[in-house]
Amino acid sequence: MFRFWIRMQKKIMIVDDDPDILITIRELFEPEGFEVYTVPCGKDCIEELENGFKGVILVDIMMPHMDGWSTIREIVTKGLNKGNIISMISAKDECDWKFDDLKQYIKNYITKPFDTRQLLHIVKGYFITAS
Repeated sequence: MFRFWIRMQKKIMIVDDDPDILITIRELFEPEGFEVYTVPCGKDCIEELENGFKGVILVDIMMPHMDGWSTIREIVTKGLNKGNIISMISAKDECDWKFDDLKQYIKNYITKPFDTRQLLHIVKGYFITAS
C-alpha cells in the first residue's frame, strides 16, 4: 500500500529557515513534476503533516526554536512519519547522531552545499525504489 501512493504522488517538503534553500529546491523539483511544499520551521512542518502531507521530507538540522532533531522526534512521537520518507540536510559534514534512537527514521544525510543534480537523483530514487 505504501509503495502505491509514493509512486502516484510526487510530493516533497523542505523544512529550512534559509529562504534561498527553499527557493532553490522549489525551482529544482517543480519542473520535474513534484508538488513542492516549503516551510521555514519545524512547527510548520508538523502542521503540514497533520493536514495530511505524504511524501519526502527534507529537514535541516540547524533551525531556530525547533531544530531538525526536535522536529523529527515530534514527527515520530505523533506517528506522522508513517507513509513519509525523511532525510536530513545540514551544513555539517558529518551527522551528529545525538539522538541515536531517531536514526532508524532517517533515510539519508545530505550535506550543504549540495549538488542540485545529485539531490534530484537521490529524491527521485526514493520514488523508484518505493514502486
